[in-house]
Amino acid sequence: MTRHRTELLTVREVLNELGGVSRRTFYRWRELRTAPRCIRLPNGELRVRRDALEDWLRERAEGAR
Repeated sequence: MTRHRTELLTVREVLNELGGVSRRTFYRWRELRTAPRCIRLPNGELRVRRDALEDWLRERAEGAR
């Protein structure tokens, strides 16, 4: 069985992928629990799995339901 490793994105990389969403907006989404799921590393930094970001975007596509 082969394990597929998913890319871990920094908050800055996520913001760039989202077309320049502000850091403040991202953290507000986290407060509201509407941001993509994050992983908190032992050093306190956040990472977002690429597949979690793609799922999050797919869920928000118009007409997704």
